[in-house]
Amino acid sequence: MTDLTVVTHNGNFHADDVFSIAVLKHVYPSFNLVRTRDKALMDSADIVIDVGGQYDPDAGRFDHHQRGGAGERENGIPYSSFGLVWQKYGLALCDNNQAVADRVDAGLVSTIDAIDCGHVEGVQQGISLSQTISMYNPTWEESPEFDKCFDEAVEFASRMLTRFIASASGSVNAKAIVAKAIESAEDPRVIVLEKYTPWKKTVHILSSEALYMVYPSHSGQWILQTVPIEPGSFEDRKSLPKAWAGLSDEDFQAKTGLDDAVFCHNGLFIAGTKSFESTMKLAEVALAE
Repeated sequence: MTDLTVVTHNGNFHADDVFSIAVLKHVYPSFNLVRTRDKALMDSADIVIDVGGQYDPDAGRFDHHQRGGAGERENGIPYSSFGLVWQKYGLALCDNNQAVADRVDAGLVSTIDAIDCGHVEGVQQGISLSQTISMYNPTWEESPEFDKCFDEAVEFASRMLTRFIASASGSVNAKAIVAKAIESAEDPRVIVLEKYTPWKKTVHILSSEALYMVYPSHSGQWILQTVPIEPGSFEDRKSLPKAWAGLSDEDFQAKTGLDDAVFCHNGLFIAGTKSFESTMKLAEVALAE
């Protein structure tokens, strides 16, 4: 059992209070959650979320509804309770990696803050994560079991938070790996990755010379892939040879002279063989075209 008591408001809930409690579930092994607006219960609580009219992180108070709010980011997006809680606990949840914590804030926390505070300029259209959380509230046709629905929403938010942190960590780590591969490339036009790593954004930021990426696929093949002129574009800096288009197995082997050649996509942006050495030979031929 634990003596830690956390209070948030009862009734209808939103993404900011749900995700705030999800953060605390990652931080503390257990705590007593009370959903209420009773001032006496709030005053005696260890942590108060999204209610109470006070922001004092040292005292465990994380509300943003008071006059003047609780501050805003440099880009003008105000903090909701989620953003305030993330400021205190987010870095530790990301293993003290500030780049990861910042990425989660930019991709998840600030969007929920913006929607909750009515600062929706720049937020993408379509159903949002905030709306998804809101749909956990009971409808007018259902039994008003708000606390039960809140717990279900927190469970969902907790899983989402875990995945956002993992995704942000993966992106930050990938950037470092790709940057090192660019720096150590024998030929700046061909960048070799020891394992598949998301590379497009980093390559476009750090290398104007890179034409091809070489990496092992999950299927065991070695892949030669073109670098697009910009992320998301279907136009490449240098396409693969036209004579390879759509070839596979024996046909591709006959055309390249490589007995382990596997395929070349008709779009001339990706090809593969069964070995690193053969894929590097494909790259050599493609560069010479």
